[in-house]
Amino acid sequence: MVEEIRNNLFRIRVPLPNNPLKELNSYVILGDRNLIIDTGFNRSQCLEVMQRGISYLGLDLGKTDFFLTHLHADHTGLVVRLASKSSTVYFSRIDAQMFKRDEPWRAMIEYAKINGFPEGELLRALHNHPGFKYSPQSIPEFDLIDDGREIQAGEYLLKCMWTPGHTPGHMCLYEEEKKILFSGDHVLFDITPHIESWAYQINALQDYLNSLDRIYTLPIEIVLPGHRSFFSNLRSRIDELKRHHYLRAEEVLSVLNGKRLTAYEIASQMTWDIDCDTWEEFPIAQKWFATGEAIAHLRFLEEEGRVERIVESGLVWFSRK
Repeated sequence: MVEEIRNNLFRIRVPLPNNPLKELNSYVILGDRNLIIDTGFNRSQCLEVMQRGISYLGLDLGKTDFFLTHLHADHTGLVVRLASKSSTVYFSRIDAQMFKRDEPWRAMIEYAKINGFPEGELLRALHNHPGFKYSPQSIPEFDLIDDGREIQAGEYLLKCMWTPGHTPGHMCLYEEEKKILFSGDHVLFDITPHIESWAYQINALQDYLNSLDRIYTLPIEIVLPGHRSFFSNLRSRIDELKRHHYLRAEEVLSVLNGKRLTAYEIASQMTWDIDCDTWEEFPIAQKWFATGEAIAHLRFLEEEGRVERIVESGLVWFSRK
């Protein structure tokens, strides 16, 4: 459950029940003021493991601060239940603007609707979305951070690096002297970070590709991601991720060949790494994620001038140029 990675640097493996990600990596740095990086879902199973890890490490939560790499509930969910009155909670200024419980969800539902998501399934998709079910019960007082901010945690000097794509305000932490990158969900070792778009003005995939380029040349000895295994081959992993998304964009074009379709229809015809034989068998939350990912690739292709977006009869349609 708790393992030492470097001197005074530990990982707590937090279970994510009934979630394909399986676990969250919560990192703990010991010092005069301790730092916990990401927390897990706001669920009893996650809280129990975090509390056991905190007890094992002998942490005084009155002397512990928190850093949240991005807004998703598997990273932020427990912060209110763990932080003390004296805790500083570092959080991206950009993602903090989206942290209100209801307003962003309403906008996302409306956007999903015009992109073809069946109206009768929208509320069910929302109520089954882990980000809606397991987010913090209230909004803490944040210390809002911007790109380039430095945070001293024990012997680790951490530089905040803005890496939008997975979320608009996603932040990595880079320890230059020790060549450690806390990558959040920006780069993962054996799974592909989910890139979705739920607002027309956001080209999330292009943002993501630009953010991969930003960290490509960093001298790195170890990458500590938000999920799954640590790794060291950052550049080759980035090359793999970029190839993956270019291939997905080509798949979207192949689906569109000679047709005019909504993003939901396109998602239903794409290939997905999920144990279901048909689109109808997909869990409702996975249909939501798939549609968001299809939109991200369509927005990317639209900006590239390779697809055309048509608004007609209250729906957004796409076709190849």
